[in-house]
Order: sequence, then C-alpha cells, then structure tokens
Amino acid sequence: MSISAHEFAHALAADLLGDPTPRYSGRLTLNPLAHLDFLGTVLILLVRFGWGKPVPINSANFKKPLRDSAVVSIAGPTANFILAVVFALVLHLLPVSYTGTAFIYLIIVFNLTLGIFNLLPIFPLDGFTVVQGLLPIDLAMKWEGLRSYGVYILLILIVTGTTGFLILAPVGFVLKLLGL
Repeated sequence: MSISAHEFAHALAADLLGDPTPRYSGRLTLNPLAHLDFLGTVLILLVRFGWGKPVPINSANFKKPLRDSAVVSIAGPTANFILAVVFALVLHLLPVSYTGTAFIYLIIVFNLTLGIFNLLPIFPLDGFTVVQGLLPIDLAMKWEGLRSYGVYILLILIVTGTTGFLILAPVGFVLKLLGL
C-alpha cells in the first residue's frame, strides 16, 4: 500500500504537470502490481530494505523541467506522510484492539521511514531531484554531476547502518508530533 501510494503520487504529479508518460505506462494507478518490483519487494520482506518500480517520466514535457521534476519527486514522500497522518488519526480516534494498534503503528512508522529515507539528497532517491529543483540553474547543473556517485554513497550508508541513524531521529520527532 505504501509503495503503491508513493509511486502513484509521482505518476499523478507528473500527469498533472503535463507529462503523460506515467499514464501511458500504466502507472497512474494504485494497483500494487503496477508499482511493485519483484526483487525490491522480496528484499523489503527479508531484510527490511527494498524498492518499487520507478515511475517513468519525461521532464521535456514539463513547462519548467527542474521545478516540475522536483514537484514530482516530492509527491512520493508526501503521499507517505499523508498516509502516516491518516493512520495516526485512526489510531487516536478509533477503539482498536492491541494487535490492531500495533499493526497501525507499524504502518505509520513504515510510511514515515519511507518518506524520510526518500528525501535524503542522494541519487537515486527523491531528495536528490528535490534539491536540484530548488537550486539556481548553474548550481543545479553542478549538482547533476553528483548523480553518478549516488548509488555508491547510498550503498555505503546502508551497509554501515548510517541510513538508520539519519532516519531514526526524524521518525521519532514526527511520531512525537503525531502524539505517538
């Protein structure tokens, strides 16, 4: 559900900003089958780290390619934050059994983790494109030069456990904001 909402939000934002590529690719849907990558899903289940299929976009279809690409990129994490807030409201408003409470809490934590992780400014994560879209054009082009190092940086952060360190505090902070 969380990955499907994340990828659907990317697709919807791109479509609304003038790029029909996600729609033509069958990605403008909440159907998990359109968004789940087999290996990425298996790894999420086994090692708690994985991925969904990236939504194809063609930034040449945007009026302002850098800005609009950033909007498309931030849409995915935003969907995860919205899901976290909705499930936090459910947790606060509905009488739920202990088992249900634990499950809903895990959904909230997963969505916060997914959203915050994806905002790290490292390629291929969404945060890389968000930062690029906020920079003046000359700095955005220099930022683009860092793209080729992103996967290596990300692997180092994951293998050393640094990503957990970078994400744990923000997740805890947002959980407190949500009253959890």
